[in-house]
Amino acid sequence: MQPRIVSICALALAALAAAAGAYASLTSGGPRMGPQISVTRPAFKGYYDGHKDTYLNTDVSSKADAKAMHINYAPVLKTVPLKAAPEIYLVEGKAAAGQLAVFGSQPGEPSYSPIWKETILTWKASATPVLITSDTQIDKLEKKGTLTERATSTRLNCPIIKVGKGS
Repeated sequence: MQPRIVSICALALAALAAAAGAYASLTSGGPRMGPQISVTRPAFKGYYDGHKDTYLNTDVSSKADAKAMHINYAPVLKTVPLKAAPEIYLVEGKAAAGQLAVFGSQPGEPSYSPIWKETILTWKASATPVLITSDTQIDKLEKKGTLTERATSTRLNCPIIKVGKGS
C-alpha cells in the first residue's frame, strides 16, 4: 500500500474510533456525568388537563414533609420565587375516590418547572367532592364556592417524567 492510502485509512479509522467513543460516552452518561446506573424509586401519578402524568418526588423545602414523605429535605427550595414555580394542588381532608395531585403545567409548556409551590385544596363541609383533574376545574369549583385554596410556603422538586395518556 502506498503511504498516502495508509494515512487516509488510519485517519478514517481514527475518526470512526473517536465517533464510537463519543457515542459510548453519551450513552454512559457523558464525560462530565460519569457512567449511567439504574435506580429504583417510587413514581407517582398526578392529573394535568384531564390526563395522568407520572412524576418523581425527590426533594421538599419542609423538614416535617421530608420526614413524612421519606425524601430529601432541601431548605434552599424556599428561595425559589413564587412566580417561578407553578402550582401543585393537593387535596386535604375529604376527597373523591382516586384523587391525585393536580399540576398547573407539564413539560413542553413555557411555565413548566420541576419545582412546584404547594397549594392545599379543601372541600367545604356542605360540598360533595368530585374528582379534580385540572387547574381550570379548580378555578371553577372555587368560584362556585365549593372548594378553597390555601397557598403554602412549601416547594417540592417533582419532575414529571412521563406525560399523557398511558403514563
